[in-house]
Amino acid sequence: MSETLPNTLQYRVDGGEDAPVLVLGPSLGTTLHMWDRQIPELTRQWRVVRFDLPGHGGAPAQPFTSVAELGDRLLATLDELGVQRFGYAGCSIGGAVGIDLALRAPHRVASLALVAASPRFGSADEFRQRGVIVRTNGLEPMARTAPEQWFTPAFRAAQPAIVEWAVQMVRTTDPGCYIGACEALAVFDVREALGRIGVPALVLVGSEDQVTGPAEARTLVAGIADAPLAVVPGASHLAPVEQPAAVTELLTNHFAGIVNETQSALPAPPMPPVSAPVVPVAEIAPAGPVDGAAGTAGAVRPDPYEQGVKLRREILGDAHVDQALADDFGADLQALVTRYAWGEVWSREGLDRRTRSCVTLTALIAGGHQDALADHTRAALRNGLTPDEIHEVVLHTAVYCGLPAAERALRTVGRVIKEETTPQA
Repeated sequence: MSETLPNTLQYRVDGGEDAPVLVLGPSLGTTLHMWDRQIPELTRQWRVVRFDLPGHGGAPAQPFTSVAELGDRLLATLDELGVQRFGYAGCSIGGAVGIDLALRAPHRVASLALVAASPRFGSADEFRQRGVIVRTNGLEPMARTAPEQWFTPAFRAAQPAIVEWAVQMVRTTDPGCYIGACEALAVFDVREALGRIGVPALVLVGSEDQVTGPAEARTLVAGIADAPLAVVPGASHLAPVEQPAAVTELLTNHFAGIVNETQSALPAPPMPPVSAPVVPVAEIAPAGPVDGAAGTAGAVRPDPYEQGVKLRREILGDAHVDQALADDFGADLQALVTRYAWGEVWSREGLDRRTRSCVTLTALIAGGHQDALADHTRAALRNGLTPDEIHEVVLHTAVYCGLPAAERALRTVGRVIKEETTPQA
């Protein structure tokens, strides 16, 4: 067994050593085993490299902050294996990795298949709230809803063992890594860049997929030149699991042309076929420094407005910011708030976001600003504070800001926490 390095991914290799390489990427909450039903047929022609997302399937719990970072780790893994050029098929976030590689490293990707993928996965607010729910309740709410998200009703009724296996994949995922993946998907948006993808691409989607369905698939087809669309009947989000024969045939036909274009070049003796599994450790990466923070005295700095908008959206959410900026009468005030509160103060490196949220909540409670307190309670949850920690902030203010202020605040905070952390039925 080989140790998984910090900048690489846990992997498994199947197939002949001299065969061209095909890489398979998983969906969020799954493991490399979601492709098990494709392996017997695919390994007839290809050497198949499958990988786990960080914190999934026993992989090291090293959260990533963007899809591009995940792509970099995959390329580092393939470099370790000696793989220079490869075909790539990815499902959901695995598809996002494929899009990223096709844009940033097209010389490495011989051909591309995007399964249940999208140039933008829902809204940023949706994925940030999902992260809040996981941080508060653990992964059990995600596990409970996974069957409905991933499989059709007919499949759930006919294959209860497979459905339970899929649920267990979610339950055994590291929560910090799941939250990191949600944050990465929240900022993933390549709609304007699809026209730059020049590698041969297939877009594949289940006809019943309610997560990234035919509408999202058609957006990919419209943006990527000459990309055919394959709709798999009777399949939902995890089409490779639900309709393995149909998906395998589509992949085999699509990648037939890369047999002479890839170089497996796996060293002899080859690397171990499976990287060493590591017990996950809960770990959430701290917020990194923000570009555009205040610099040294006298230095010429760019206008902090754009950085302020970006940070304001990350912390308060797109819906809140869109509503605020749509107010023409208050446009000047909103510009001031965005430029100085968010572009100047919130962007400074002296305090992390969690600490700034604690300070902000305290100030709003002291001032009796209940509407803003509700907004910043949501922001505090997104910045990583737990409901218990927010409760401690309110309790602390009872001593220094007065009991009436704390009592009013507790009602507002309690309502928002219930709204934000209650899993959807």
